[in-house]
Amino acid sequence: MIMNNVNTLDRIVRSLLGVVLLELAFFWLAGGWQIGAYVAGAIMIVTAGIHFCPLYRILGINPAAGVAKGPGKAMIAIAGVLLAVIIIGGSYASNFFTRKLFLEDFNAMNNYYKQTLFLTGKNEREKAVANYESLLPAYQRFQQKYSAYQPYALKGDGQLQSDLARVADMFAGVSTLVRTGDLHQAHLDLEKVRPVFQDMFKRNGFSMLAVALVDFHDAMELMLDAANAKDHSKLVALYAQVSEKLNVVEAETNDAEIQLIRKNLDALLGLAKEARNDQLPAKGEELKSSFVKVYLKRG
Repeated sequence: MIMNNVNTLDRIVRSLLGVVLLELAFFWLAGGWQIGAYVAGAIMIVTAGIHFCPLYRILGINPAAGVAKGPGKAMIAIAGVLLAVIIIGGSYASNFFTRKLFLEDFNAMNNYYKQTLFLTGKNEREKAVANYESLLPAYQRFQQKYSAYQPYALKGDGQLQSDLARVADMFAGVSTLVRTGDLHQAHLDLEKVRPVFQDMFKRNGFSMLAVALVDFHDAMELMLDAANAKDHSKLVALYAQVSEKLNVVEAETNDAEIQLIRKNLDALLGLAKEARNDQLPAKGEELKSSFVKVYLKRG
């Protein structure tokens, strides 16, 4: 028969520490650190449950010796509350902050991508090259980190690794075009990256302004093409689906900058309904400029 050598206070501490280690392993850690935390957490909880610590036996320590009085009701209640706080609160906080850190890492890298995309579209090679040179190492760091570690929100995403590798190939593939080749083609090739990121966020349940802005952008581009072609009937036909996409953006946030996008979009519709074709390209540019201002800052 195993002799108890773990007293009540020791059991409480072990239980709480064990849960913390398991949460760290599940939400935050990867590789050897994750395995180590899982093992240590399990040992803490098991030894608390069976009132016995083999290490104490080896070292000749027995904190439970001579302790006859059981735990008081107050101690049990406090321990229960702490355990609930760690399990529920810790899990919620870990989920929230690991998602937040992932988005911060993504946005830090994505800013270089957005600027490179924007500048290739503007045919500004020198600035485009400078941003592209920053994008490559920034994305490499992002890919390496999230190839080795997936936060809880992305744990079930079996497509993540292949998507990260695919984007890396797409970034590498435009190197010559950005530096010395056709910037317009580089812009078109870089545009193909956005749907990959967009799908990554959507399938993992991220509800964020960036995803909504990307959705709106894709629909808006159809309207801008129609505006440049001075096709008022096509503009009117496209408005409903573009407006619906903007509704999603407005549901995320609806400050003055978003309201300006709505104002320009509705003004474009008004011109189209009045068949004022010559004014459509200029108003389309106003709509695009108001969108780009928001996307570069928060997309």
